[in-house]
Amino acid sequence: MTLKELLIQYEIQNDKSHVEVAEEIGISLSTYYRWLSGESTHIKKTKIKRLSEVLHCDVEQVIEDMNRVKPILGRVKAGYDLWADQDVEGYVEVGHGDAQNGDYFLRVTGDSMIDSHIYEGDLVYVQQCNSVESGTIAVVMIGDEVTIKIVKFLSDGILLEASNPKYDNRKFTFSQVEELPVRIIGKVRFVRRDFI
Repeated sequence: MTLKELLIQYEIQNDKSHVEVAEEIGISLSTYYRWLSGESTHIKKTKIKRLSEVLHCDVEQVIEDMNRVKPILGRVKAGYDLWADQDVEGYVEVGHGDAQNGDYFLRVTGDSMIDSHIYEGDLVYVQQCNSVESGTIAVVMIGDEVTIKIVKFLSDGILLEASNPKYDNRKFTFSQVEELPVRIIGKVRFVRRDFI
């Protein structure tokens, strides 16, 4: 059960409004709405304790469980020329350690990263970021196109390297990086493959 579901259930069972529950917990109404929307799950320990008292459950465990469910946000090409698809395909539960190190999954299409053991249909777990170390496998936006490549920083630009010899690498000068733009949007943490 999510925090939102617990709060709504508490309101219904006790015939209370959002305003009344926010006052009972000791928070502003805007904070309460952020909790309901899922926008804020970083809650102070004192508020978690108060929530646990009000709701009669271990809210810290509820929040931890919520943070372990990560969305599959769509598809990313291990190749080039695929538009970013932001549809939520589903959700995957991850372990506690992985929950802290990543934000979402993307479904792979294409075969340009097969020598890095990333195959068509795999899920890559992505940590949202805007920079990575040279030699890291990353999710990169080139204009509106999204791709997974090994990012290498050169003295005169960036090289996006495929892990399949049938695909050409792509080099961008610093001016091309600014103009297109070319942006790193995430670091690939691991690959998940489901066998049917």
